[in-house]
Amino acid sequence: MLTGMSDPSAVAFGHARVIVLSDVAAMARAAADRAAEIMRAAVRERGVAHVMFATGNSQLAFVETLVARAADVPWADTIVFHMDEYVGIGPDHPAGFQKWIRERIVEPTSPRAAYYVDGQGEAGTSCARYADLLAQHPLDLCCLGIGENGHLAFNDPGVADFSDPLDVKVVELDAACRQQQVNEGHFPDLASVPSHAITVTIPALLRAAAVIAVVPEARKAEPVRAALTGPLSVRCPASALRTIPYATIYLEPESARLLQLGEESPPRTLHVARGNEPAAPT
Repeated sequence: MLTGMSDPSAVAFGHARVIVLSDVAAMARAAADRAAEIMRAAVRERGVAHVMFATGNSQLAFVETLVARAADVPWADTIVFHMDEYVGIGPDHPAGFQKWIRERIVEPTSPRAAYYVDGQGEAGTSCARYADLLAQHPLDLCCLGIGENGHLAFNDPGVADFSDPLDVKVVELDAACRQQQVNEGHFPDLASVPSHAITVTIPALLRAAAVIAVVPEARKAEPVRAALTGPLSVRCPASALRTIPYATIYLEPESARLLQLGEESPPRTLHVARGNEPAAPT
């Protein structure tokens, strides 16, 4: 077990900073503090902040904390993006991520703009449209989680590519990913979960100027261990986080329970692609 859980000092795993807080509420506050700081700095520098958010149950405490801090978060000067959407799911589907972002972030905060992944349109066209929007709005901050199968967004182990030439693509979801959606209560059974989704790719996620990963709950302990101490491999897509020096990973005791201080992995660098330039670990 990690010791000093209440100490918010960072530990290095590769190039990434890992901070273990005393509980989920403290983790959410610390991540929200950092997100708000980055957003304010972007607005001071350019007049606008471009921020991408993950969805799902693991992000609720963080998002609720950040949204509640209307006084010191420049929402009116923020443009909101999200990471993925199921193919065939519309904007008002109860399990849709557009609905999640709209109800939990956009409606309470009234940002300058919010751009949604279109799950109902022709998938290739939707991917091209969203990739173009991301090219026009370089991300200041990407706030993401780690899936039970180690995925980032919907970059599951079978489809993740650290050198992906695309910024947005259609993927087939693996069984573990689809089962997670059932376990979290978003769908009644596995057959109801769409088989394909549109996702922002790993190079595009990590191209943000800053990356925050918010990862609570005991069910995430094994993917956290694999991401931070296992091989740098698309078998655990989240392992890419430890290759970038501008990533901070926020944990709490349950999600950090399989880590040991002193087992930090040595730094390796994942060169993040710009445009069509390939990305590769070194």
